[in-house]
Amino acid sequence: MPNLKDLKNRIESVKSTRKITKAMQMVAAAKLRRAQEAAEQSRPYAERFNAVMAGLAASVGGSDSAPRLLRGTGSEDVHLLVVMTAERGLCGGFNANIAKLARAKAEELRGKGKTVKILTVGKKGRDALKRDFGDLFVGHIDLSEVKRIGYANAQDVAKDILTRFDDGEFDVATIFYSKFQNVVTQIPTAQQIIPASFEETEDDDSGAVFDYEPSEEAILAELLPKGVATAIFSALLENGASEQGARMSAMDNATRNAGEMIDKLTIQFNRSRQAVITNELIEIISGAEAL
Repeated sequence: MPNLKDLKNRIESVKSTRKITKAMQMVAAAKLRRAQEAAEQSRPYAERFNAVMAGLAASVGGSDSAPRLLRGTGSEDVHLLVVMTAERGLCGGFNANIAKLARAKAEELRGKGKTVKILTVGKKGRDALKRDFGDLFVGHIDLSEVKRIGYANAQDVAKDILTRFDDGEFDVATIFYSKFQNVVTQIPTAQQIIPASFEETEDDDSGAVFDYEPSEEAILAELLPKGVATAIFSALLENGASEQGARMSAMDNATRNAGEMIDKLTIQFNRSRQAVITNELIEIISGAEAL
């Protein structure tokens, strides 16, 4: 059984830890509000952009004049997996769940005989996949110095991916991130960005007929690179909100666990102290009776 000094030191240590986790929870809550607002404000633009692009892509169809970003290379042999995670930990299963989804996709593709390449955005994703897929890494983008994600950061990531595509390094690119739903729930998501894939949505313009100038192909050639950057920017914002939500939830759990541990240690300390006092009384009474 630990002595009283050890128990007292351990109680003080856990109390210090509880102060830290409580502070981290409050910081995450403050950051979450901003990150959630940014993610939610970006969704209408991204959805409308995808709706317009879906209409353009449907009109062009599979013609040979369609931009290469839309029709692809004609092959699906080489896949680039862009794994986007946080630069920091202490956010529950946020990073691990994204890495798990990317790992499953990589194993599935390799099982089909495909070539897999991995580009990581965020330190934790690189660390999680380095052991099993380190030989598949082709690059890493460090955002640790970025205080607040902006569109320029997404453009840097998109530029790296588009340059690799133009150089013929891969045929299909898929991004992995976590979509924010609420503080408790973040959904690991895989989204193909090259060749561009757009889901047709019903909107007010579904029955309208448009006359494009210049041609649909020219417009798509101009907008598709922006579409890649938009998808990445939206994913980074979703990741930011998901990270803070996961960290807030994880620190709340850690704070409550620390409180429970303090209660248990305090009971153990009181019992041990009572046992010491009882033993001392027994010794005094025994000595008095002996005299």
